[in-house]
Amino acid sequence: MKKIELLSPAKDVEVGMAAINHGADAVYIGGPDFGAREKASNTIEDIERLCQHAALYDAKVYVTLNTLLYDNELERARKMAYDCWNAGVDALIVQDMKLLQLDMPPIPLHASTQCDNMTLEKVQQLEQLGFEQVVLGRELSLKQIKEIREKTTVPLEFFVHGALCVSHSGQCYLSQYIGNRSANRGACAQPCRLPWDLLDADGKELIKNRHLLCLKDLNNSAHLEELIDAGITSFKIEGRLKDADYVKNVTAYYRQKLDALFSRRPDLQQASRGHCSYSFEVNPEKSFNRGFTDYFINGRQKGIGSPFTPKSMGEYIGEVGWCNPLRMEIETDKTLHNGDGLCFLNQDNELVGLRADVAIGNTVSCNRPHGAFRGAKIYRNLDMEWQKQVDASTGNRKIDINLTLAETETGYELSAQLISPQPKLASPNASHLSIINYQFSIDKITANNPDKATENIRKKALQWGDTVFNPIRLELQFAEPRLIPASVIGEMKRQLVTKLTEELIESHRNNRQIRCTDTPRVSTNTDQSGCMAPTMTDPDAIPEHLMTCHHCIRYANGMCSKETGQKATPLWIRNGNNVFRLEFDCRNCLMYVLSENN
Repeated sequence: MKKIELLSPAKDVEVGMAAINHGADAVYIGGPDFGAREKASNTIEDIERLCQHAALYDAKVYVTLNTLLYDNELERARKMAYDCWNAGVDALIVQDMKLLQLDMPPIPLHASTQCDNMTLEKVQQLEQLGFEQVVLGRELSLKQIKEIREKTTVPLEFFVHGALCVSHSGQCYLSQYIGNRSANRGACAQPCRLPWDLLDADGKELIKNRHLLCLKDLNNSAHLEELIDAGITSFKIEGRLKDADYVKNVTAYYRQKLDALFSRRPDLQQASRGHCSYSFEVNPEKSFNRGFTDYFINGRQKGIGSPFTPKSMGEYIGEVGWCNPLRMEIETDKTLHNGDGLCFLNQDNELVGLRADVAIGNTVSCNRPHGAFRGAKIYRNLDMEWQKQVDASTGNRKIDINLTLAETETGYELSAQLISPQPKLASPNASHLSIINYQFSIDKITANNPDKATENIRKKALQWGDTVFNPIRLELQFAEPRLIPASVIGEMKRQLVTKLTEELIESHRNNRQIRCTDTPRVSTNTDQSGCMAPTMTDPDAIPEHLMTCHHCIRYANGMCSKETGQKATPLWIRNGNNVFRLEFDCRNCLMYVLSENN
């Protein structure tokens, strides 16, 4: 049976716990340093707390150590790796291959997407170097993933949701070039989200003030089964800077999608334990998004860009029926609320945001002129009532158990057995069937009213309240009907919860995967992504190609040489004083952004 992992982002321990509670099989989080999101760092103490919570559900915690490192940082990075291992972390996500030259703990290493894992040769090389998981490039198609899977065995991870970088990951130097903020050091300023002008060789403006490098957000929820069959076993949600509401909603969405798939595919299994229920409408359109694309999963396609705005549009709710400067009627089947955030593109394709101060039926009133027009398409990027519900959601993740209450010589024993899948527990006294028990000494009392006594025992024994455990069945093993005080049953349950929790956490920690060290160490003549090639060891080095992109501005704007038959001559993009040349490799459908001096 193949285990499928849902991997969610966490900017801090609270968001990480929310991800676990809403269905994640694993979370990835920044440590104290060296993560590719410098604004999302966390202490080892917080990471240890997250590991304890995740372990209860046999869920994993991966720490991002995926920046390029200066030589004087290597020892600090090595120490952090040991701290993470000792805290209970399951794996490190890394980019800099110099780490493989160090005396590292036995923690598994995952090759970050920053390694630019785009080819079979790269993945084979990473597998040979001992990586336990490889995060593939977002630009790969199903066909390319299948080809990689057929000739490798290392587990493959793939992004399925969230923001898209227009450049190949690890191959973007635009932010570093413009403002000395390196994406490979976790400090990207996202110049790709800015508006740019497009110029031809004569300096003529072809397009003015559009977000030419900004992409829609990824959503591959319609292709999960295809991706599994192609060889993906870990589905990754982007968003280590996102708040808890985003992570709760998107994690829950993919959890439901995967669970529905597992229900009809007995060969597939959830990678952790526990099931969730939700108190809000699970809908990714209600969270931050620039519109959605499945990118290159089925090859090149139009409409993957977000040229008019880099901001969130939210969910489409309808069109303006009539309006005056302060009021509008929206033709929609959605329920509108006071305080909802709405937006639309005006007739110049500029994003306009407004607040529905008063919503009565389909009519909203604003406290300032909104500029909408009849037929304008309206989006809601803040649903006030939904926001309250998702903020209040705890995820309610439960672990199913069967209970047995039996007599002993001195009293009673309450036992719990995890319902399949049955993980092996750490305790030498625990059976492979995951049975945990607690004995309570008390004088036994024969019930005068057997039916009522048995009913009361069952009722009390099956009430587990706000614990993470959900009893499905109770078996009573008595020589004769007994009367057991409710306080005794309550104490047995409390003690059993403590033992169950401790056993499950200890089991996960003790059974963590250990990195295979019987692999060749990286030689010094490799680049930072592990390819045997000319070395570029300086994290501050900036190559000629500032970006390598599958997204093509020519193709997106009707200027593709394959469609027009015209030669794909260089173009230029301009934002203020920053001007960059675009070159096109039409044979391989690639676009390069070059520095000003090239």
